[in-house]
Amino acid sequence: MNLEQIENEALHLSEDERAALAQKLLLSIDNPSPDEVSRDWLVEARRRARELDDGTSQPIPAEEVRRKVRALLR
Repeated sequence: MNLEQIENEALHLSEDERAALAQKLLLSIDNPSPDEVSRDWLVEARRRARELDDGTSQPIPAEEVRRKVRALLR
């Protein structure tokens, strides 16, 4: 099967299936090292802490997040 055939088949997948395939393809390209992942999480944690300190975002209790996730997964 060539690339054009694969593309044609992929475009006939449902939206959810295309999204899952796209994610898998992107993850196969971007494979960061453990050090890069740690660095990225530290940068994100600092950004979130700054937003909480500045009042530009509000914390959400973990139980509320879990409840919303469960509702979305139903």
